[in-house]
Amino acid sequence: MFTTIISPEALYGRLGSSDLVILDCRHSLTDFALGRRFYDESHIPGAFFAGVEEDLAGPKTGKNGRHPLPDPQSFAHFLRACGVHDATQIVAYDAGADMFAARLWFLCRWIGHDATAVLDGGFAAWNALGFPVSAALPEPGGEGRFTIALRPELVVGADFVLAHLDSDEMHLIDARALERFSGETEPIDPVGGHIPGAKRRWFKDNFEADGRFKSPERLREEFAESGVESKRTVHQCGSGVSSAVNHLAMVHAGLEGSRIYNGSWSEWVSDPVRPVAKGV
Repeated sequence: MFTTIISPEALYGRLGSSDLVILDCRHSLTDFALGRRFYDESHIPGAFFAGVEEDLAGPKTGKNGRHPLPDPQSFAHFLRACGVHDATQIVAYDAGADMFAARLWFLCRWIGHDATAVLDGGFAAWNALGFPVSAALPEPGGEGRFTIALRPELVVGADFVLAHLDSDEMHLIDARALERFSGETEPIDPVGGHIPGAKRRWFKDNFEADGRFKSPERLREEFAESGVESKRTVHQCGSGVSSAVNHLAMVHAGLEGSRIYNGSWSEWVSDPVRPVAKGV
């Protein structure tokens, strides 16, 4: 069972297995239709498409961020429609060194399906090895059956973050790029800056130059150097998506216990009463 990442070679060796479901999560936050276009052109054989805005997020109210958590039953229904059973190995992939496959991985972990892994290096790594691709739509193998075992302890809300701003009981890590964290620019949300007290670890810092994940040993060293303790760590970003990469990196490194503030910056700034910091 793969529970964090899986190599392209290992996935290739399992293609066609009855206990495998592959999900294509390619997406762009500036072009919501791009992922589907990429999928229709070519994808890993047998892969189903997972729409980040539709399948991996819930309804937006204007106060709950840009990618609210989906309803657990709705997300489970999507997985079952792809043929996922309790014993199914799920593999999620995106373009490579990106955030969207990690989002699906986290949601599966949240509802209790541990046999979920992110394809290391994504579609770019798959193509680089010359592995097969297809434009054919997969044939569903029938409605899957699995039991939701929700883990509410994996997420925290805005009230928790606000109540722990000045407490060492929360080590807040922001996954956004430096210019957004500092408030120098904000291309997506209406306010720039960061939550007071947050440390920054850009989600791309978890990848090597070739788009593969850094080794568990190196990730452990880097998190140790940052001075955060996993059981006190809360990950956040712009809307709860890229924060999943930092959470995945911790779990891959053997550092369990961190949580995600899913509403993240986009929810935080929807209430002007919540404090905002700028600079580094």
